[in-house]
Amino acid sequence: MINKIYNNLKILFLVTGFFSLPIQSQTIQVKGTVKDSIQTLSYANVFAVPKDKTVNIAYAITDEQGRYKLKIQKGKAYEVTASYLGYVPKKVNFQFVKDTIYNFKLLEDKNQLNEVNITYTIPVTVKQDTITYNANSFVTGNERKLKDVLKKLPGVEVDRKGNVLANGKKVTTLLVEDKPFFGGNTKLGVNNIPADAIDKVQVLENYNSVAMLKGLQDDDKVALNIKLKEKKKKFVFGDIELGGGTPKKYLIHPKLFYYSPKTSVNFIGDITNTGKKSFTIRDYMEFEGGIAKMFKDASGYFKLYRSDFAQYLTNQDYKADKTLFGAFNIRQSISKATDLSMYAISAKSVTDTQTTTNNQYLYGIPFTEDRNNTKTNQNFYTIGKLTLDYDPSRKTDYAFNTTYNVSKNESLGNINTISPNKDITIETISNLEAFTFSQDLSLNNDLSKKHTLTFNANYSYKKDKPTLAWNTNQELLANLIPITTQDFYKIRQDKNIISQNVNALLKDYWVLHRFHHIYTSFGVNTSSNQYVNKDYQLLDNGAVNNFNTSQFGNDFKYHFLDVYLGLEYKFKVGKAFFKPAVYYHNYLWSTQQQEDTKNRFSKNMFLPQFTAKVDFRSSEKLNFKYKMKVNFPSVKSLMNNYILSSFNRVFKGNPNLSNSLYHSLSLSYYKFNLYRGYNFSIRTAYNKKIQTLKNATELEGINQFSTQIMFYEPETNWSVNGTFSKTIKKVKGKIKTGYRYNDYYQLVNNSQSQNNNTTVYGEPSIKTLFKKFPNLEIGYRKDFTTYQNTQTTKYTNERLFAYLDYDFKDFIFETDFEYNTYKNITNRNINNSYIDANAKLFYQKEDSAWGFEIKASNLFNALYKQNNSQSDFIISDSKTYILPRVVLFKVVYKL
Repeated sequence: MINKIYNNLKILFLVTGFFSLPIQSQTIQVKGTVKDSIQTLSYANVFAVPKDKTVNIAYAITDEQGRYKLKIQKGKAYEVTASYLGYVPKKVNFQFVKDTIYNFKLLEDKNQLNEVNITYTIPVTVKQDTITYNANSFVTGNERKLKDVLKKLPGVEVDRKGNVLANGKKVTTLLVEDKPFFGGNTKLGVNNIPADAIDKVQVLENYNSVAMLKGLQDDDKVALNIKLKEKKKKFVFGDIELGGGTPKKYLIHPKLFYYSPKTSVNFIGDITNTGKKSFTIRDYMEFEGGIAKMFKDASGYFKLYRSDFAQYLTNQDYKADKTLFGAFNIRQSISKATDLSMYAISAKSVTDTQTTTNNQYLYGIPFTEDRNNTKTNQNFYTIGKLTLDYDPSRKTDYAFNTTYNVSKNESLGNINTISPNKDITIETISNLEAFTFSQDLSLNNDLSKKHTLTFNANYSYKKDKPTLAWNTNQELLANLIPITTQDFYKIRQDKNIISQNVNALLKDYWVLHRFHHIYTSFGVNTSSNQYVNKDYQLLDNGAVNNFNTSQFGNDFKYHFLDVYLGLEYKFKVGKAFFKPAVYYHNYLWSTQQQEDTKNRFSKNMFLPQFTAKVDFRSSEKLNFKYKMKVNFPSVKSLMNNYILSSFNRVFKGNPNLSNSLYHSLSLSYYKFNLYRGYNFSIRTAYNKKIQTLKNATELEGINQFSTQIMFYEPETNWSVNGTFSKTIKKVKGKIKTGYRYNDYYQLVNNSQSQNNNTTVYGEPSIKTLFKKFPNLEIGYRKDFTTYQNTQTTKYTNERLFAYLDYDFKDFIFETDFEYNTYKNITNRNINNSYIDANAKLFYQKEDSAWGFEIKASNLFNALYKQNNSQSDFIISDSKTYILPRVVLFKVVYKL
């Protein structure tokens, strides 16, 4: 079957290539430079208007060397115009029959105050960090959504998922008329804003949502700002999808949007059992601040990413799924200075999951464990956020937001584990009730030309109340828990976890000179945590066997305070910016177990940082970052009584733990060249741990007892990743490659050993860029991974993928195909593959509100997906079971 798949893909690629032959044979190239009497002109417009109205307009923008390149139809007559702000446009008439070189020389407009009469609107204007595209200069009228417009803009790319690249950089925020759309969500806007509403598209480089901080903070983010046509300043758009299919599948999916200059209202909903989520983890992270939040507060970003709701959005692999979901967002301009926005997200789902895992235990005498885990989950989440922005003047910016999160999760599952000395089935029951509340305040004030002051404060409160149960007819964790022998075992765990955090930062940006800045910071971070847990056994006679008599159970309090001062000096030499910095921290923390004596600790530390950035030009940059980092242990790591972590794991904290300490370095280089049609980026990162918190584990079969200790042997990890893409006529090639190395120590059964793992991968791909013919993307990726510990384990992952898009007349056809193989080279018995393929055909007449779609998911009816992972002493090969083939027919009504 695989050979047949390869042959079909080959035929499809050849057919697509055949379609391109007549296009390529009719297309010729006109190139040259645009200059004045002295120098070349960067970002000048070159516009070729055909005399034949059935032929598309050709357009180019000059690069840093003033070069342009036009692709036009052979033998057609064109009026070619070169223009640049402050210069008199120059027009020439040509009928090109072969590749031609033509250089433009523009004369300075000596009377720039007078209007210059030209017969077209300038397609692109460049002003500092803003590139403005006039949409009408590029569209043909057949575009449906914003993504179709963006695909036609020079230097802008849109992938299948709605991610946008502008001049080789990822767009992180979407604005409509200078206001965030649905919280700044790029994908939702790209896939839903109608093309006929768009007047201009602006690419904003070095974007900062607080204008006065631009140039002060190290921003390298890119935003899109959509300017609407006058008749579309107040309108409703979106669509409603209704679908049904086999086996017994259904879908109701409204996407409704209202926009006006003062008010915008957005709603997305789902009622479905197809296993697909229209609101993804990326959408949620963008709601919460996106990549900007990670730069400002990396620990908070990753804590958010690991939250229950984030993990629910991340997981897409179910055997069965029923979802009820709604996301609502409203923004209201109360006055010119005040904006109020709110969002609410609610989700309720019932899911069935199954995972089978082969665990290879590598320590001592190696053995394997086969584990099967099935679970039914009932999840409920509600998240709300209210934000008030007050900007009374260009020198003042205030923002306040409050957020709440309520969740309730219940699950019932079974775990069956088979190892050389054990064959046991365990029923698992878990219930979690959680509540989170937080408030954020941000004040920014431009005190003078030299001083800008910012203040940020946050308060958060979180309460978790989980209960866990393990039921089995065999004894669990022999010799590790004080269990009472009986025919059936009921192990229980109750927890009550409360945490409060307060963070505040006051920062002054002092501009000594245009190229010399001094930044001073004063901050306070404090947290208060209480962790109470009770582990026990329910006996057949109704009595309780409380494990507290054997040092189980915790009533632990942990308080932490970090007061710090920071000094940064930012200066420019030539094209390079440098920013050395040092932060002084005074750490105070205390721990207390039950009624025992409170233990107090303190530490003072200087933490250096250094940043360098070289802007060779706007499309070529080099960045270097160094930072010494510390991490303090969590409350669970400090508790000095035992706690059950799982049916086969017991953990005990260590109240004497201090902090981890490590060096973090990164170097990145980026270059984009529109004239030559290529984009290149490479990034390398290096981390060296000086002291770290390390798990020390005792193994007995699959049973594990772990505690944490301070570990002072150095550990390192290093990675390098690169991407290169180039467009030649109607074909774009890309290659991604990378290398990752990690060396670390493991502490098992009082023995210390040094391990390392290495991964090398490569991913070449190629895709076509036709306007009137099918577009095919095909690629291949292979990963080579080696784990070296007490033994060496090698495995490979391979992925062949192909995507086909064809927009013809009133139809859109899309299909995707992935063939994945996994091979454990060391253990040749583990060799699996699966195919993931989907297809859809959409029909909608250009002037009709009604559309129809037939969609098939998991075309080859694959049963599972394969993956692998590694811990200190286990390599796991897992199969995650997925929904069977789904065929769905949808009716779409466009507003």
